[in-house]
Amino acid sequence: MQDLSLAGMFINAGPMVKFVMLLLLGFSVGSWYIIFMKILLFKRVREESDAFLETFWNSRNLAEAYKAVSPESLSPEAQIFGTGYTELQKLGKGRAGGETTLEMRLAGMDNLKRALDKSRSRESERLGKALNFLATTGSATPFIGLFGTVWGIMSSFQDIGHRGSASLAVVAPGISEALVATAAGLAVAIPAVICFNHFSARLEEFESNMERFAADFLNLVGRDLIGSR
Repeated sequence: MQDLSLAGMFINAGPMVKFVMLLLLGFSVGSWYIIFMKILLFKRVREESDAFLETFWNSRNLAEAYKAVSPESLSPEAQIFGTGYTELQKLGKGRAGGETTLEMRLAGMDNLKRALDKSRSRESERLGKALNFLATTGSATPFIGLFGTVWGIMSSFQDIGHRGSASLAVVAPGISEALVATAAGLAVAIPAVICFNHFSARLEEFESNMERFAADFLNLVGRDLIGSR
């Protein structure tokens, strides 16, 4: 009697079906690694962002807030502020030589805004890194599993032709082995799709928070930089 357990069906499957199953296993391991890493990363990002924002809004001035920024901080707001503060220092050195006009201050604000936008883009890329793999896994693995199933069924029909019998006892084992590939493809794809959608929503939330913080930071600097006469 043929072994119809998952392990038995894998062992008895043809080379192509085995290759498909191993490929799906690779996608599964990669996607679950990314999922666990993103869970830990987003949790730390949230905690460090909350801590930085509390420090930032309670600081007496920007210099005091800058002391709380670590280059290794995972908070995107902290990294954006660090970039903005560094740009402000450059603007301050440029103004140290004498009186500046309103046009020069506006140009300085434009430079600051570009620096903040670049930092926001860099942080978005960092937080969204490897999410494309989850999207690829969710869209590709069902078809990879289906390919394994089709190939396995073709092999089963060839086996039926060689044996000259189409009884259920002859057909069932080969068809079962082939259908496992489709089930495996869905098992890999479903969590990848769910987690991709979840992480994408979290990433949009982080991006919204970064945009809000950058706007608040620009307003604070603008009142001081442009308002000073």
